[in-house]
Amino acid sequence: MPTRPLTRDRGQLPIEDHGLIGDGATCALVARDGSIPWLCLPDFDSPPFLAGLLDHERGGSFDLELTGLVSADQRYLDDTGVLLTELHGPDGVVEVTDCLTLRAGADLTELVPAGRSELLRLARVVSGRAELTVRLRPGDDVEVREEGGGWALTWPARPDLRLTLWCSHPLQAEDGALCGTVTLRAGDPLTVALHWSGNTRLQDRQDPETLVQQTAAAWRAWAARIRYEGPQRRLVRRSALTLKLLDHAATGAIMAAATSSLPEEVGGVRNWDYRYTWVRDAAFSVYALRRIGLTTEADSFLAWTLTNAERDGGPRIMYALDGGQPPEEREDPVLRGWRGSAPVRWGNGAAGQTQHDVYGELMDVAHQWASDGGSVDDHLWRALSALAEQAIEQWRTPDQGIWEIRGAGRPFTYSVAMCQVAVDRALRIAERCGLDHPRERWRAAADEMRAAVLERSWDDERGTFTEHLAEDGKANDGGLDGSLLALPLRGVVPFDDPRMVATVEKVREHLDAGDGLLYRYLHSESDDGLPGEEGAFMLCSFWLVDNLTGQGRLDEAEALFDSLCARATPLGLLSEEIDPRDGSFLGNFPQAFSHLGVIASGWKLARARAGRA
Repeated sequence: MPTRPLTRDRGQLPIEDHGLIGDGATCALVARDGSIPWLCLPDFDSPPFLAGLLDHERGGSFDLELTGLVSADQRYLDDTGVLLTELHGPDGVVEVTDCLTLRAGADLTELVPAGRSELLRLARVVSGRAELTVRLRPGDDVEVREEGGGWALTWPARPDLRLTLWCSHPLQAEDGALCGTVTLRAGDPLTVALHWSGNTRLQDRQDPETLVQQTAAAWRAWAARIRYEGPQRRLVRRSALTLKLLDHAATGAIMAAATSSLPEEVGGVRNWDYRYTWVRDAAFSVYALRRIGLTTEADSFLAWTLTNAERDGGPRIMYALDGGQPPEEREDPVLRGWRGSAPVRWGNGAAGQTQHDVYGELMDVAHQWASDGGSVDDHLWRALSALAEQAIEQWRTPDQGIWEIRGAGRPFTYSVAMCQVAVDRALRIAERCGLDHPRERWRAAADEMRAAVLERSWDDERGTFTEHLAEDGKANDGGLDGSLLALPLRGVVPFDDPRMVATVEKVREHLDAGDGLLYRYLHSESDDGLPGEEGAFMLCSFWLVDNLTGQGRLDEAEALFDSLCARATPLGLLSEEIDPRDGSFLGNFPQAFSHLGVIASGWKLARARAGRA
C-alpha cells in the first residue's frame, strides 16, 4: 500500500490518523505509527485502560514501534474489522495486523457476546530487517508480575479484571510498563496479545493466523448481508461496518462514538464523552442500517430501549450499556486533552436534560419495524401508546433540543416536530395493525403540533423556518439551525414545499462553512450556554444532500455527496466535525452520526436515480 510520512503536533497525530477495531463489547483505536492510544476495558463505556489519545505522556499506549519509522499507512481487510498497518523504516517494512478477536463461527447478528476478550497484534517483516519495540504502558500505575509464561497485570481501576499479556519474544517490566526490543528479518513474525477474560490458558495458545482468519470470516459473514448498489458503494459498506463496530452485541445499543473528549475546537472546552447510546443517534443509525438490509440491529435496539423506557416510566435521552444512566459528568484531574484541549470529561451531563425529540425518534423506529411486518402485541402497544401520550403532554414545554444546549431551554422547532412524528407514527401503527387507540384525539394533537411548526417557526420577513417557535402573537426571533433540514426527512414538511425549499437555501447560505460544509448554528445568534467555537457538522451536510435529492436536484446532490465522502480517511472513517480552515477532523471519532449520513444519503440518491424516491 502507498505510505505517507507522519506529522505530529504537540506530540500527537491527527485524529484522522487512527483506525477502529472492535468485538461488539469494546473497541480500540490503532494509530498509523503502530501504537494503540485508546482502549476501554472491558466495555465501550468502561474506564480507559489506554488513553494516550487524550494525553500522549500520561494516558498510556500499547506500541509496536519501528525504529527510524519514515512513513506508514493503514487498510482494512475487505469487509472486516481487521486492520493492517504498514510501517516503513530505513532498512525494512513491517506489516502489523490488529484485531479484537472473535470466536470461531461467531454470528454477529446474535444478541450474544462474539468476542474472546482479546486484543491480538501480529507483526511480520515484509522485507529487509527491522528493529521493533513492544511496549505496553497503561495510563494508570499497574502491578505486573510474570505468570504462566506471560505477564499478569493488576489494574487499580478494575482490580476484578484479570489482565494478562503474552508475547512471542521476551519482555521486561520497567516502571509499570512491559517492554522489549527485537531485531527481525524478512518473514519473521512477532505476536503479542492482551487478554481480559480471566480464563486464558497462556500455555495452550491458538495459532494467531487462525484467530485472524476466523475473526475476518465472522465479519465477512455479517457484511454479506449488506444490500446496497449505489454511489460510493465502498464507503457505504465501510460505514455500515463502522456502525457495527460501535454496536454493543449483547443489547443492540449503538454508541454515539468510540471516544470521549476529542475537541470540537482545538484548545477549546467543548469536549464530551460520547461512549453512550443516545436514543436519537441510535435511531438514526438503525434507520440507515435497515435501508441496506440490516434489520437485526434495528429490532434489537427497539426491544432494548423500550424495555428501559418501560422500567423507567418513559424514555431517557441516553443510556449506559447496562440500561441505566451514564455516570455524573466529571473532569479528569490528570489528562490534559488531545493537543492540550482540556478538560477531559467522563460521564455526560446532558443525560439529565429535557429533549422531546426522543419520543419521535423511538416511535419512528417502531413504525419502521411494524411496516416491515413486525408484530405489535398488547404489551408493546401499551408501551408505544405511552410514548404518544408523553409527546402530547410535553411538546409545549421548552427543552434543550437536539444539540443539547447547556443554557435555558427553548421551544425548539425540531423537538416539536418530533413530538408530532411520535403521534403520527402511533396513528399509523394503530391503523396498520388494527389496534385500539383514541384516533380523533391523537389526530387533533398531531395536527396542532404540525400547525405550530409550520406557522410559529416561520419567519415571513426572512422567508425561512427558524430554530424555535415564536410566542403567540410575537415576531419570530429564532436563528437558523441545521436540524431544520431534517424536517422533510421525517415527513413533517414535503421536500418540495416552497417554504422548505426557501429554508434550505437560507440555511445553506447562512450556515455555510465553505466547500459544502455547514455549521449546526451560529453561536453569535443561537446561544448554547458555552464559550468557544466549533467545526462544521458533517451530518448537516448529508441532510443537505437529502434535501437536494428530494427536490429532484440529483446532479447537485451527488456532487455534494461525493465531496463529503472524499473527506473520509483512507480507511473510510469520519469524525463528528471538520475544521473548515484546513479540512482536519474535530470531535469524537469515529462518529455514528457522520457514518449514518453516508448510508442514508447514498441510499436515497440510489433510489432517486432509479426513479423510486
